[in-house]
Amino acid sequence: MTSLMTSLPPALRNGWALTFGNGIETPTRTPSTTLYDLPHRQLRRFDRDTPATGNPVLLVPPLAVDASCYDLRPGQSLAQFLVDSGRQPYVIDYGRITAEDHDLGLEEWIDDIVPTAVAHISELHDGANVDVIGWSLGGIISLLTAADHADLPFGSVTTLGSPLDFSRNLPLQPVRMFAKLTGGREITYATHLFKGIPGFFVQAGFRGMSLPRELTRPLFIARNAGDTEALARMEAIDRFIAAMPGYPGRLYRQTYRNLIVGNQLATGQVTLTPHRTIDLTKLTCRVLLLASGGDTLAPAATIAPGRRILSGAAEVEFHDVPGLNHLALVAGPQARTTTWPLIDEFLAR
Repeated sequence: MTSLMTSLPPALRNGWALTFGNGIETPTRTPSTTLYDLPHRQLRRFDRDTPATGNPVLLVPPLAVDASCYDLRPGQSLAQFLVDSGRQPYVIDYGRITAEDHDLGLEEWIDDIVPTAVAHISELHDGANVDVIGWSLGGIISLLTAADHADLPFGSVTTLGSPLDFSRNLPLQPVRMFAKLTGGREITYATHLFKGIPGFFVQAGFRGMSLPRELTRPLFIARNAGDTEALARMEAIDRFIAAMPGYPGRLYRQTYRNLIVGNQLATGQVTLTPHRTIDLTKLTCRVLLLASGGDTLAPAATIAPGRRILSGAAEVEFHDVPGLNHLALVAGPQARTTTWPLIDEFLAR
């Protein structure tokens, strides 16, 4: 059977793999070693055969996505790129978020999950500073952590598609105006009812934001029936979306009310509780902000104000890479020639 399949034209082999087989490509991850495995904070080190150079690098995922965003598939793996560049990358994996986690808030990430990982990695590297990279909400969490914990050995923070001024996202304005009228009660009711935002809602929302891709999927398959690489990329994204976990209820309410509706990041002052405010001007390490005008979820206009907001940083570098969507910034096939080299150059300096 195997020899028969390999003798078929690529279009027929691919058609069989998508419909009756096990898929176009077997999922392949960059080899890694688990350093500790605690609830919602597993720390893994990506394996390398030679000594690393430069600061160690910590990859901080957003909530509601799988940590594989940094290691999607061969050729679309920021983790493997960092290994190949001579660096030592690590990643935090939050695992599944369920209804039992509804009370988790941003504080768990800012005060525990990220600081513990940064301190542990620094200790493994004889007290070296740690360069932190975060995509989307992972970048926002990284900036808030670096601002609120000046004692931590942050060498730099790099964000990819992490909005800092939601007032500049025009398609989002009706949602923000409606929430100001309701006081955000619709989200409060929903997150209490479901004890968070279940994974299937997150998956549906991500597909909705990529509606043209979803609608043209059959046409894409037909046009690329013989292009195994193109179909493998499509399949990897489908697997990634299907694996998306949910949001903890409390964390989502904080994000919705304070960051999206209240737009507190743009003011530089983020209030977590009535007695706890994080001042972003206290962030002092170097910062790289990567964005794209083609990102509908976090347009470049929402990220550029970081140059003003992060006024205490040693350096704030901003790049608008044209034509990339939200996921492509970190894991698209174009990232290896656009955003990843920018990260490499920034870390090398």
